Amino acid sequence: MNENTLCHFQSPACVLCQRTDDCPEKYGEKRTYKEYNLTIHYYCLLMSSGIWQRGEEDEGVYGFLIKDIRKEVNRAAKLKCNICKKKGASIGCVAPKCKRSYHFPCGVQRECIFQFMEQFGSYCWEHRPVQKLPSDESRGSSQCTICLEFVEHFPMYNILKSPCCKNAWFHRDCLQYQALSAGVFFFRCTVCNNKDKFQNEMLRMGIHIPEKDASWELEENAYQDLLQRYQHCDARRCLCRKGRDYHKPDSKWEIKCCQCCGSRGTHLACSPIESWEENWECIECRSIFAKSGNYQNQKKRSLATSEKIDVTGRLLEEPSPKCPRQSPGSQHSFLLSFSLSRSPKMLYKESSCSGTLLDLPASNKMVMSISPLINSSSRNLSLRRMQLRIQKREASNILRELKLQVNNTKTTRLNINRDNIWSSALKGFRGRNFNPANTMEVKFTNCKGRVETDIFHGSKHEFFRLLMLHLQNSSLFEGSSSKNLSLDSQAIKENLYYEAGKMIAVSLVHGGVPPSFFSKTLFNCLVYGPENVKPTVEDVADFDVAQTIKMIKSSRTLASLKSTISDCYEYLTIAGCLRPMTTLCDKDMLVNDLLIYHVIKRVHSPFESFRQGLKTLGVLEKLQMHPDAFSSILCHKPERLSARILGDLFTIHCLSGVNKVKGVDFWMGYLQDVEGDESAATLEDILVFATGTSSIPPIGFEPDPSVKFLPIKYPVGNRQLNCLELPITKTYEQFKNKMDFAISSALRLEVE
Repeated sequence: MNENTLCHFQSPACVLCQRTDDCPEKYGEKRTYKEYNLTIHYYCLLMSSGIWQRGEEDEGVYGFLIKDIRKEVNRAAKLKCNICKKKGASIGCVAPKCKRSYHFPCGVQRECIFQFMEQFGSYCWEHRPVQKLPSDESRGSSQCTICLEFVEHFPMYNILKSPCCKNAWFHRDCLQYQALSAGVFFFRCTVCNNKDKFQNEMLRMGIHIPEKDASWELEENAYQDLLQRYQHCDARRCLCRKGRDYHKPDSKWEIKCCQCCGSRGTHLACSPIESWEENWECIECRSIFAKSGNYQNQKKRSLATSEKIDVTGRLLEEPSPKCPRQSPGSQHSFLLSFSLSRSPKMLYKESSCSGTLLDLPASNKMVMSISPLINSSSRNLSLRRMQLRIQKREASNILRELKLQVNNTKTTRLNINRDNIWSSALKGFRGRNFNPANTMEVKFTNCKGRVETDIFHGSKHEFFRLLMLHLQNSSLFEGSSSKNLSLDSQAIKENLYYEAGKMIAVSLVHGGVPPSFFSKTLFNCLVYGPENVKPTVEDVADFDVAQTIKMIKSSRTLASLKSTISDCYEYLTIAGCLRPMTTLCDKDMLVNDLLIYHVIKRVHSPFESFRQGLKTLGVLEKLQMHPDAFSSILCHKPERLSARILGDLFTIHCLSGVNKVKGVDFWMGYLQDVEGDESAATLEDILVFATGTSSIPPIGFEPDPSVKFLPIKYPVGNRQLNCLELPITKTYEQFKNKMDFAISSALRLEVE
């Protein structure tokens, strides 16, 4: 197939499942063939029951002939999906006498099993293969060795057991992401490295293992950046008139790199270095040695190393221990980027074709000597974070699409009392003229009813931040960090659960912060329906009820089980879970009934109201279509801020005649000091001071945050424009003191 025949549109629908989703990890690659007027998901085509690959790989679509695809579409058009009740169900359960049919995405949501091997069979939710727990193996929990989060030792759809290791348990999503990345050649058990037995079991349980090389082996020049030497002067005051990136060998403007980390540098003239032979450590590495008490030893070793000079008088480079930076977001970043993408196969290639280790550049010698110290847990944790960032970007794009329905010509104004956020927000949302599809304008009033002006006026971002914080701590939700809906009879009468869902939906679309405190159980109930969710003991916020369930679960004999049931007879009667216990195995069913009652059935009315509220502006519909993307912003905390993130976020503007380089240096230096705990303020305080919110909203800021250097006395945070107006000072110390004073004063006044 000629590549010119491929044409990607913005949102074409698959001819088999009628979904517009473009998610290769879940549904396979989606392609549009303009000449055939055909768009299709790879997995939808592969798993369809009435079609076979009769052509060569370069014929039709992945070897499936176009006329066969047309026939399959016509056949599926007569079949109704047993899950969504719509026509086009091309996949059928292969279990004998089972007549269920469904779309591929519907089957994924309903937890069907698709076997990407042999006949490419599919099993519905009742007939799917199940892993069996050996009778001699006790129930418990352990860490998933991919994402390092805890999993219970109980075989279910989302939790899989390794066939070759007794205590190796995984999340299904973690295994699928790893299989897509590693491919058939490198996908194996993360504990014992078994390949054949492990892959056969994962294929049986519906994990797709593509027949390709690992992703890190396919990227061209993936490691080219590792061969580049750092060349930038990081001294607080750079004396070079040609800039911090200017480098002239064998002169005072030659850049010397930190001997420990290699990721900071200085001109010889910008630091107290007498000659090139003298070693230099950056301030971060020196602080690490000072805190550990090893600075003097390191200094002695540096002097000893500096004596090794070759015939030209240059320093012979030796690999030194890597001293990781302690700033958030950058810790181990260099080592992890190398180890994540480097495999034993690639290392062998390099050692066989590039000569001995001594022939390589010094930077390579250092990295290759320490890369084995990076364990698989660190790689997996980094992979998990990378997946989360990708999902958050997807959620951001979806919310931007939803924002297109907002009418920029009409405005809804909300007057918010800072002392009573909830009541004033409720009054505004219930107002006759409130329309969630209008542009929102927020005005804060103080306790005397006066509109806030001057420096400390509020913003829409600040309003949504305070509103989400109130919801998190309100009686509508229960739990510690991950929350479920609670049962509040007064809130049900006042229809507050509906209003809470509506407020969250409006916040997401209008550029506010997400709640970020949903439990996995609450989120899954919203996506798949309460009837398809199994809660856990961790979802029970009531301490007494949780202890009761744990006691029932831990009963070792039938007598102790009956005794425990007798002690909580009244509660079991109210819950409708009282039943005779004939065997010890009956406790599992009782525990399951109690969890479903307390976490799901008990809050059925609040849940339905909350779900109706989330339908505002089409948020719930998108949430159900893209669960992975929305889970990243509703169930996970925002990414921690760093000096680099804030530096990239703010655009810098200067008046004519103002030294922009000096202003930028002061601003970036201040961010570095704040990140290194050398200031009373935090990075979150800076963002609140400028925009009113402590984290970056999924949809981003509007307008984009900016920094302006003006002839003013103290910094000003203009939250309506997301702008920091900063003074022009002679020294950095003056700049830092004024920033600390302005930020602390503004935040203190808001609290008061």
